Amino acid sequence: MAHNMLGSQRKWWTLVAVCLGTFMLLLDVTIVIVALPDIRTDLGARVSDVQWIVDAYALSLAALLLTAGSLADLLGRRRVYVAGLALFTAASALCGLAQSPLMLILSRAVQGVGGAVMFSTALALLAQTFHGRERGTAFGIWGAVTGISTALGPVLGGVLTSGLSWHWIFLVNLPVGIAAIIITLRAVEEVRPEHARRIDVPGVAVFTAGLLSLVYGLIRASDHGWTDGLVVGCLVGAMVLLAAFPLVERAVPHPMLDLALFRKPTFVGGLVAAFGMNGSLFAIMLYLVLYLQDQLGYTALETGLRIMLITGATLLTAIPAGRLADRYPRLLIAPGLALVGAGLLLMRGLDADTSWTHLIPGFVVAGLGSGLVNPTLASTAVGVVQPRFAGMASGINTTARQVGIAASVAALGSILAAHQRGASAGSFASGLDELLLIVALVAFVAAAFAAVLIRPRDLVAVSR
Repeated sequence: MAHNMLGSQRKWWTLVAVCLGTFMLLLDVTIVIVALPDIRTDLGARVSDVQWIVDAYALSLAALLLTAGSLADLLGRRRVYVAGLALFTAASALCGLAQSPLMLILSRAVQGVGGAVMFSTALALLAQTFHGRERGTAFGIWGAVTGISTALGPVLGGVLTSGLSWHWIFLVNLPVGIAAIIITLRAVEEVRPEHARRIDVPGVAVFTAGLLSLVYGLIRASDHGWTDGLVVGCLVGAMVLLAAFPLVERAVPHPMLDLALFRKPTFVGGLVAAFGMNGSLFAIMLYLVLYLQDQLGYTALETGLRIMLITGATLLTAIPAGRLADRYPRLLIAPGLALVGAGLLLMRGLDADTSWTHLIPGFVVAGLGSGLVNPTLASTAVGVVQPRFAGMASGINTTARQVGIAASVAALGSILAAHQRGASAGSFASGLDELLLIVALVAFVAAAFAAVLIRPRDLVAVSR
């Protein structure tokens, strides 16, 4: 009896440990955005440095997400999760102590490594611990934490940045991370799957080099233009490396990416939707924050409260969408992305004297669309594969999200810089107007692909 009670308690402490790590990880995605103008001023950073502060994290996360899952299977999920928590927490301390753009960028990259390890292991820990009806409860609580952390980020970032300093948006992670480490060591059981995948070193090397070359080329173009020799070389090199990646995966004995998944139209549609979601709304948020603070003069807190219109609207539709995700994926993802695109178009019409209230309809519409898409993407990614491939499928989908935000933030920054060269004082607003059109088109194209490729019948056989 006592043993059963202890086992039951360990279950729920495992959920607490996973939710704490997830809260810290996802909070950092949105909490950083509103602090970037203050970081730029305090550290004397260029716009390209600000882009790297966002992209260093996203690139590390994208490049190592799938590999981290294999590492957890080999070494043990609890051990690897603790290592991810420790690395993320230590990197947060380094970010908070950063005195130069380079130190902050490098620390953010290390944060991304820790985040990849945590994220790839978190859901596996829940899946191994909970079964039957309890699993649904656990995943429901975890889903609520993801929504709350994302919504809370802009406001908490604004409070800490305006009330203390931007350093505290990173230092606030320390007590959360330490608590999660202690709980994991004391309460979470260690599990190693019987048939663990080996680490695909060639695949990781080629994929990482391709992504880094792409993003470096796009960001460098903002300072040196598109005809710069190194920019052209990086972009060509990225195309070659990323084109070679599937060939490498076909050749290695233990690929980190099962190419057979790409024969499933619904899986491909989910990837395009994931890339489009993060490459549109989430990427443009950086430039919206710069507009609100640098052009309209709002503080970090005032900006965070305004951005919360997006995250708050997302929560409104995310809860019902999560309940319907398995049955109507196409009817949620495609219209959701279309709403995101429509919201982005509603934000257009900016100039140097525009009131922020002009953005409210677009913020709300785009947020409602985001709430339809995000929970459904997670369900669709794993719903088209056998359970043993669920971790890989989820990891690939999350990787597509991170690639979308990294590539889009870099490309948008270069387009904005080109627009501003030799332009008038109001050029940022008119340049942002142009970016809003571009990301709206990205969302609409992703919606079209989702409408064509995502087929509910692909989910039926697996999700029963």
